[in-house]
Amino acid sequence: MGYIKVEEVLPVEVIELIQQYVDGANIYVPKKSNNYVGWGQANHTKEKMQARNHDIYQEYLQGTRVDELAEKYYLSQKSIWRILRKMKNN
Repeated sequence: MGYIKVEEVLPVEVIELIQQYVDGANIYVPKKSNNYVGWGQANHTKEKMQARNHDIYQEYLQGTRVDELAEKYYLSQKSIWRILRKMKNN
């Protein structure tokens, strides 16, 4: 998320009104609820992690040890166990 200069998007009257409340401070303007995109949907991170977790589970079922999976995927053993537990329950 980058910054946008307020002068480029808002009329002077609105800027002056905002300055009455937050003069010189940074503020966050959230998206409208109908424009909200869930975590990982915009850049497909969620699908990539699900595929990775599936691969981890399959490798585990084929006999790969947890410590080896942790090293291969740059995760802690605790994270690997959490993934395995979640995949088993699904």
